[in-house]
Amino acid sequence: MSILIDQHKRVLVQGITGREGRARTALMREYGTQVVAGCTPGKGGQQVQGVPVFNTVADAARDLGVVDISVVFVPAAGVKDAAIEAIEAGVGLLVLVPDRVPVWDTIEIAAAAKDNGASFVGPNTLGVLSPGKAVVGMIGGRAASARQWFNEPRPGRTVGVVSRSGGMTSSCGYYLSRAGVGLSTLTHVGGDSLVGLRIPDVAELLEADPQTDAIVVFGEIGGSQEEHLARLMECGQITKPVIAYIGGAAATEGTRFSHAGAIIEGGRGTHAAKVKALRKAGARVVESFGDLPEATLSMLS
Repeated sequence: MSILIDQHKRVLVQGITGREGRARTALMREYGTQVVAGCTPGKGGQQVQGVPVFNTVADAARDLGVVDISVVFVPAAGVKDAAIEAIEAGVGLLVLVPDRVPVWDTIEIAAAAKDNGASFVGPNTLGVLSPGKAVVGMIGGRAASARQWFNEPRPGRTVGVVSRSGGMTSSCGYYLSRAGVGLSTLTHVGGDSLVGLRIPDVAELLEADPQTDAIVVFGEIGGSQEEHLARLMECGQITKPVIAYIGGAAATEGTRFSHAGAIIEGGRGTHAAKVKALRKAGARVVESFGDLPEATLSMLS
């Protein structure tokens, strides 16, 4: 199985007529994602790669029926309006790709999602990929690369990957695949300080997926996502093996490590605290990223 996405989910691309929207629509369609519509205000009636374009998400839903997922490729300043438009049109999951989305806008998106029973990944995410099924966003870059890099699920040797880094989401999947591990779903939660689905949320989805045998985490300094995951493990909500690498070991207070959300402030969110919490909860935390595949194989055996 997979979480969040599969080949049956109906996907809409907001900003489909822009450069990124067009390029990533090609990736998604060629990989097997069911892209049923695009949306750009003022561009209704056009087509992009055979996909009909509508002026609004509501127009698309009215003409085509249920839209399960919207992938947003619009400038950061327009993400809030685009996201809330999709939520109010009944879309259940949003993938917010742009970075530099104002934190206050993300707060408003989160409130709208909560009020309407929706959820979102990002902002500042590469998206979600389930090997052999679908991709939403831009993981893999090209469909041919994504097929080559990421193994489909393998009985008894399948993991889900959840990461705070976009590039390392792909790297985790690639090196695990080269080691013979199968992948259920790769999820980049996003690099901002405030995001929708967080590492512990995705871990709970992977816990409930019968095809996922273990959970691989790429964490970073800053925030409390990894500590929250450790608490879920300690209280028995996460029972599957967890293998983790935490980036930013050399960072000191005030240092931002790669992303807006990866910053140590007031002594909180340190590398040492995250490693300690996860190990105490029973996770296998490796010191070197290169050790992740071997550690994962040992936990699956």
